[in-house]
Amino acid sequence: MLDYEHARHHMVEAHIARRGVRDQRVLDAMRSVPREKFVQEGFEEFAYEDSPLPIAGGQTISQPYIVAHMVEAAELEPTDKVLEVGTGSGYSAAVMARIVSRVYSIERHEDLARLAEDRLAANGFRNVEVRVGDGTKGWPEQAPFDAIIVAAGGPSVPVSLQEQLEIGGRLVIPIGEEPRMQRLMRIMRVAATKFEEEDLGAVMFVPLIGEHGWTPDEKAPAVHRAPGRSLPAMIADAAEDLPDLDDPAFGAMFDRFGDRRVVLLGEASHGTSEFYRARAAITRRLIEKHGVTIVAVEADWPDAAIMDRWVRGLPLRKGTEPPFQRFPTWMWRNAEVAEFLEWMRQHNAGVAEPRQRAGFYGLDLYNMSGSIAAVLAYLDRVDPDAAKVARERYGCLTPWQKEPSTYGRAILRSRYQACEEAVVRQCRELLAKRLEYARQDGDAFLDAAQSARVVASAEEYYRVMYYAGAETWNMRDRHMFETLEHVLEARGPGSKAVVWAHNSHIGDARQTEMGWIRDELNIGQLCRERFGNQAALIGFGTDTGTVAAADDWDGEMRIKDVRPSHAESYERLCLESGKPRFLLDMANDSELAEALIAPRIERFIGVIYRPETELLSHYAEASLSKQFDAYVWFQRTKAVTPLPAPPPDRAHTPDTFPFAL
Repeated sequence: MLDYEHARHHMVEAHIARRGVRDQRVLDAMRSVPREKFVQEGFEEFAYEDSPLPIAGGQTISQPYIVAHMVEAAELEPTDKVLEVGTGSGYSAAVMARIVSRVYSIERHEDLARLAEDRLAANGFRNVEVRVGDGTKGWPEQAPFDAIIVAAGGPSVPVSLQEQLEIGGRLVIPIGEEPRMQRLMRIMRVAATKFEEEDLGAVMFVPLIGEHGWTPDEKAPAVHRAPGRSLPAMIADAAEDLPDLDDPAFGAMFDRFGDRRVVLLGEASHGTSEFYRARAAITRRLIEKHGVTIVAVEADWPDAAIMDRWVRGLPLRKGTEPPFQRFPTWMWRNAEVAEFLEWMRQHNAGVAEPRQRAGFYGLDLYNMSGSIAAVLAYLDRVDPDAAKVARERYGCLTPWQKEPSTYGRAILRSRYQACEEAVVRQCRELLAKRLEYARQDGDAFLDAAQSARVVASAEEYYRVMYYAGAETWNMRDRHMFETLEHVLEARGPGSKAVVWAHNSHIGDARQTEMGWIRDELNIGQLCRERFGNQAALIGFGTDTGTVAAADDWDGEMRIKDVRPSHAESYERLCLESGKPRFLLDMANDSELAEALIAPRIERFIGVIYRPETELLSHYAEASLSKQFDAYVWFQRTKAVTPLPAPPPDRAHTPDTFPFAL
């Protein structure tokens, strides 16, 4: 059973106080209100993650930091009378009720209002009154209010709410011309007809529906504009048209990054052909013309070690099986990767000095996919229900998953917890076998050192991975970065590397929701901290097309249609530039780079893609020009071509290994 009190205090310290909330009364209130009592049944264990969670009626409970930030902005005093617009679960009202004498809360959904009333009463909050109604009209019978907090974004400040403020009263409300992208405003009534405004920064709330807000069917306008030229026009002016992917001139466009120690090449999905082909073209150029000898990829170390021996012309060990036969097989077992590996093999055949041959290295030392497979296999045998929960959870091992319903029925039942020791033991045994295999298959000194590091922290990793979450992400990215450092060291002081990984790994996490909200880091951030301007972070994006992905972890691969980009996204800005394929080098246009600092939503598709929940499950806020040094755009893309795994009883043939084409 989780220690909710400990988790609550950790949430306040890690996600609220550390991010700048200083009002001690707000911090004390957040420490005392049991958020697990206000979330939907089955999501209690996630109550103290800094993320929204589902409640009845398709609505969400706001993330804790936003609640604390808005309450602090309202500058509440113990004698204050407060109006809240948007009761939701009742959690925010409960926090305010710990500080002030009386809270009046309006909710337009009757079922939510009644449920919130029950929760508040059951937890002893007697100074909160809830009613059903149009919150944009306020609560005239109880006015004036010392503070009003609105938990939804309107197109403008409702006059009715301003009029219900006491002189000296504070109104905190998200305002924006687009229903889901706003600025958080604090309005103070300084006289009967005089108000002062303060902008508290960008936020993203659900639309404020009502007579003085949005109507239910209003849509966000398609075009985003900055002062002067529109952002799409600025992008069009700065964009450098890219040649066809098969044209050698494509790779030459990236010569500007040839002097960097590390070039990190992203992707907006793990199943898009153009991203793989573009990275291959860029990498070929950097190997041929700029002395790169390391291709480090977001892949398991043991599997990549097999491919490394093959591309460098080293003899394969007897009994070696084709790599990447576990989920998600299509991520590396595809025609695009096979073509690039064949090129590497041919290129290396013409390099006389073995140490100058380009190597292929996996950064995932922990063999995550194999480890997860072991967990699922065990749970399938002992507890199929727990196995189902685990599959859903592993589908959420991504920093952009904000839609909590993707966790499914994620309850830490006693039987699920009882599996922990056996699963960790099984993973250790699996790891021992895989590392022994790797030691026989790679450079002995490097593999031995890496194996020792894995063993030293394996148990901690597997325990964290078993429950999933932010700790898993940080531990994994730290080790992938450390692996990159060790490979660079092993290949010599002048070595250069190209990294292939998802945008979420290679874009600086400090400039995204990952860092802002979850205290997550990634390889891109660590490379900038370690290598400075000797690291180039290049992101990739697309508007629409097809992608190879699954519905859940360990699910069947499907070719899915990618939805057109959201109207409020960076991808939509690129689409509206009118250019189908381009390179955006942020260093070449300081005006554009400045315009692209403001946070917008960006799409992240991994091996899991759920189009039906795309806005909540695959978009996250980021600052594009701070996240990446450059950005590659393909308006329309298609899925990778997966290659079938060979039958288990079929031996490989050396001339077609590793993919048995």
